[in-house]
Amino acid sequence: MEEKIYSVTEFNKMVKGYIDENSNFQEFFLKGELSGVTYYKSGHLYFTLKDKQSQIKCAAFNYKFKRIAEDLKEGDSVKIFGDVGFYEARGDFQVLVRHVQKEDKLGEMFAKLEKLKKDLEREGLFSPLFKKVLPKYPKAIGVVTAYTGAAFHDIVNTTRKRFKNIDIYIYSAKVQGVGAKEEIVKGIETLNKIPEIDLIIAGRGGGSVEDLWAFNEEEVARAFFQSEKPIISAVGHEIDNLLSDLVADVRAATPTQAIEISIPVKKEIEKQLLEKEKRIKDSINRVIKKKKDEIKQLQSSYVLKNFIKAIEEKNQMLVSKEEKIEDIMKKIFRNKSHELEVCTEKIIALNPLNVLKRGYSITKIGDKVIKESSQVKLGDSIETTIKNGKIISRIEEII
Repeated sequence: MEEKIYSVTEFNKMVKGYIDENSNFQEFFLKGELSGVTYYKSGHLYFTLKDKQSQIKCAAFNYKFKRIAEDLKEGDSVKIFGDVGFYEARGDFQVLVRHVQKEDKLGEMFAKLEKLKKDLEREGLFSPLFKKVLPKYPKAIGVVTAYTGAAFHDIVNTTRKRFKNIDIYIYSAKVQGVGAKEEIVKGIETLNKIPEIDLIIAGRGGGSVEDLWAFNEEEVARAFFQSEKPIISAVGHEIDNLLSDLVADVRAATPTQAIEISIPVKKEIEKQLLEKEKRIKDSINRVIKKKKDEIKQLQSSYVLKNFIKAIEEKNQMLVSKEEKIEDIMKKIFRNKSHELEVCTEKIIALNPLNVLKRGYSITKIGDKVIKESSQVKLGDSIETTIKNGKIISRIEEII
């Protein structure tokens, strides 16, 4: 096989010719993420376009004349239009950019967020039925935020101004970027395990939509919902409600407002207590005065002044009624005694023994009184009771 030996110039010229004649390398679109964006005073723009596996150098000469944006930055998702450029002298391969269009990455994020909102709403995570009431007088609060951020210092300062005796437990967590959602979730779970904590505040200060996006993550929303302690979403922002705002028991516009919502002002409580104490004392004094006046009125009343005389009159009435009752009882007793005597005489008159005294007798066979001859037969033994005894006979003849 014959060796092919080219000079560098020949080779580069051949490569450039191949590129220039191949329509696939002309007027095409590429999309990816920007890296190494550099604007030069000369009016040229250089950057690298990359995806997860590869990257390619790009150049936009005289970018201002091509109406290319001057605010491109690291991490922007873009779609570019251009041609492959090959600089023979240096052997450089790059894309010569004619136009740059920013991809609406945020729009995609919001579209996914809206779908997630609908899913969570169907599950009931936004329902008022599950919202817990904040304690009226918390003794300790838990805070999930960046320890070095302004939000934490605002929370501490506002709490100390309102009620300095309240304890604050801080779980320092990333609140934006990679790993933020995991740390926020871990913070909420950790503070829920501390018995002394009465409520939790999770949030951060303001920022761009991307900076706040950790509070739109599903894992964070579910951690808010599953919190056993009342929880406040305190993210400083002006956009529509974040997921954490919708799921939390209470939403605060800022971390400072979260404290204003949940922590009473100690001086105001003391003032209210003093006012209540005064009202109670005044009320008691009014009752005492009223009762004293009533006692004075009773002391000067006719009833009390003539109390002894009234008692004597009542006693006299009792004695009079007692005498009347005694007379009635005697009359009843006499009547009943007479009735008893009459009944006794009747009973005596009906006594069979008195009949026997007049010559009559009673004859029995066994326990039965003989009233008819058919009750006995010859040879029966009968018993006859007379006035002063009994006679035992035997039946020898029945007539």
